[in-house]
Amino acid sequence: MADSSSPGPAVRSVCVYCGSSNTTKPEYLDLASRFGATLAGLGIRLVYGGGAVGLMGRVAKAAHEAGGEVLGIMPRFLERREITYEAVPHRMVDTMHERKHIMFEESDAFVVLPGGIGTLEEAVEMLSWRRLDLHKKPIIFLSEDGFWTPFFMLMDHTVEANLTPASFRDGVIDAHSVAECLSALGVKAAV
Repeated sequence: MADSSSPGPAVRSVCVYCGSSNTTKPEYLDLASRFGATLAGLGIRLVYGGGAVGLMGRVAKAAHEAGGEVLGIMPRFLERREITYEAVPHRMVDTMHERKHIMFEESDAFVVLPGGIGTLEEAVEMLSWRRLDLHKKPIIFLSEDGFWTPFFMLMDHTVEANLTPASFRDGVIDAHSVAECLSALGVKAAV
């Protein structure tokens, strides 16, 4: 894995991890749409899992429709399940590992919107790689209703048990608005 941890002049590309369910809360789908449109408006490329459903589809469609650059990374075995969003460029891969590696390589930062076990697995792997000093890219969990609060309680529990250093926990951001997320990314914008 190439070390992409050297600080660049600005965040140019953000990987978004999020759920692929259309049956989740409308507020989560709305957040995904607003975040995608915001990235496009700032000229920041969206890198995502390639699907057209759920929050994943919403963030990509909003970014694309707002004139933003979008790159989807889709494993072939998920094409029917996550339904490839054909309006944007994709890289088709064979495995989840390839998907995650390319998403990592193509991104300057990670934003985690509400999602299920797959979203959590992707985010935790990036946290693990950061803990192993494989990267220093920002990782921001974004929800407006405290969706990720239980996850941060678990992280705090591992710190209290001396299994995770407190300094590591301090570097993982729990953002409660798009504006707060952008600020954590070092992006100045009116939202």
